[in-house]
Amino acid sequence: MDETANYSVKDLSLAEQGLKNIEFAEREMGALLKVRERFAREKPLKGLRVGMALHLTKETAVLVKTLIAGGADVAISGCNPLSAQDDIAAALAKSGVKVFGYKGENKEDYYKYINAVIATKPHITIDDGCDLVTEIHNKHPQLIRDIIGGCEETTTGVIRLKAMEKDGALKYPVVAVNDNKTKHLLDNFYGTGQSAIDGIMRATNILFAGKTVVVCGYGDCGKGVALRAEGLGSNIIVVEVNAFRALQAKLDGYRVLPLIEAAGDGDVFITVTGNMGVLREEHFEKMRDGALLANAGHFDVEIDLPALKKLSREVKQIRPSLEEYKLGKKSIFVAAAGRLVNLAAAEGHPSTVMSTSFCGQALAAEYLVKNMGKLSGVITLPEEIDDTIARLQLDAFGVRFDSLTSEQKKYLGSWQHGT
Repeated sequence: MDETANYSVKDLSLAEQGLKNIEFAEREMGALLKVRERFAREKPLKGLRVGMALHLTKETAVLVKTLIAGGADVAISGCNPLSAQDDIAAALAKSGVKVFGYKGENKEDYYKYINAVIATKPHITIDDGCDLVTEIHNKHPQLIRDIIGGCEETTTGVIRLKAMEKDGALKYPVVAVNDNKTKHLLDNFYGTGQSAIDGIMRATNILFAGKTVVVCGYGDCGKGVALRAEGLGSNIIVVEVNAFRALQAKLDGYRVLPLIEAAGDGDVFITVTGNMGVLREEHFEKMRDGALLANAGHFDVEIDLPALKKLSREVKQIRPSLEEYKLGKKSIFVAAAGRLVNLAAAEGHPSTVMSTSFCGQALAAEYLVKNMGKLSGVITLPEEIDDTIARLQLDAFGVRFDSLTSEQKKYLGSWQHGT
């Protein structure tokens, strides 16, 4: 480990490769670069400290550079023990950013690094999974009076924030960036769909064509995973607890079954629910020899690995991101130790979808500053900011689109016209 008061990274000599990867990501993140250009002129975050707990990826580094261009003093840790890219962490450290994290960090280091970010006394928090927010509320409540607000990246984090709000525990406003259309309908759908499959392929190199893939959860992430697996020739079974989403899956052409029935049919199981204990002992017992389990939800609680280990007579590492659990005469394989397969076994979402997500984070931070003292609870950004992000991305694609005529605007805004 290379460590100073301002960084803790695995190997500082990886910085040159990290800088190359960041530069490559920037080529795909034109929308965010437009935000950076404006931030560099206007300095909306001047004099503010921003504390971040996000996946330490090349795309996140582009966001960090954008916030710094806006005048912020940034400190960042990871938000998942297996998602950090060590070359990116090294590049950020070499560039003078306060950065703490490495791939494969233990739980003790994970929280030590989050607390290193908290020690900078941030005015704005940017989180992915709500660990930074909850750590501040639980252990550092004295800092809350100086916090303007926070931003949350992912579905799981928003669920936790809303639970905090319901319990009266949330003491500063947090923007649910995940609720932006340019986030959950792009990042979750297109990003998770592609990157989860990518992670499984890198972990195993299996052929998806002809496999029966059981997708547990049919929210925006699950829809994306099912579509990409189907595109590779897989047969899809969807498991859902929400009636409307189960109906959507049926109308999208997929089989919909209770998990206990799907357990014996599946070759590959992918969890994307944000909940705990999705794949459990009763399901493991029904699975076929060679079944592969992967998780694309934020935390490593969707697959009950303690129960699987208890059933197993042996656990063996097969490949860097693949373990074999031997249960009697059959084996069950688990990718990426049950953690986020797209980040633990691959590189996360493509840069283009992260561009729109991180436009949301940057503009949410600006929105918090502009509305300081006026906000509370869990907040959704105004639709015009979401629209701005979409326009920036269309411009980055070089896409022109149509507009309403003055007569059409007048018609849509009136009520006097009859049939």
